[in-house]
Amino acid sequence: MLDFSIATTATTETAAMNHYLELLAVLALALTWGGMTFFSAVMAPLVFTKLPYKTAAAFIRAVFPRYYLTLGSTTLIALLLLLPGVGRGLAWPAALSALTLAGFVLARQVLMPQINRARDGEAAGDRGAALRFQRLHRLSVVINGLQWLALLSALWILWRPA
Repeated sequence: MLDFSIATTATTETAAMNHYLELLAVLALALTWGGMTFFSAVMAPLVFTKLPYKTAAAFIRAVFPRYYLTLGSTTLIALLLLLPGVGRGLAWPAALSALTLAGFVLARQVLMPQINRARDGEAAGDRGAALRFQRLHRLSVVINGLQWLALLSALWILWRPA
């Protein structure tokens, strides 16, 4: 009789490692989703209701680069943890994480500078800049909402009953 105990042990260890990688990915995605939810539902409204407008706007402007960098980093960590499981049914959560990460990069590197320039132009009295700001801000809100839904979907896929 052949002894398969080594193979079984290796398979069990691999399964355990895959489980831990997936669990860490879920934690990173949940941290990202929770951070987005807290910022959108609590932090931004609180800042704009409790601080004078100019102070609030300057504060939020200073927070956004860190917001995108921090949440993009936790999403990247989740994506890297999910990639080994793509062949085991984790392709959708990995793809949703990649799209979310792309949204953070786009927002931080492309939209945010354009939004800031438009806001500065609006403050200088440029009517066209005010319209650009509104359009770009709306786009950033839509992207943020789609990212939020993508993360929620990835978490649901990862935690749904088998």
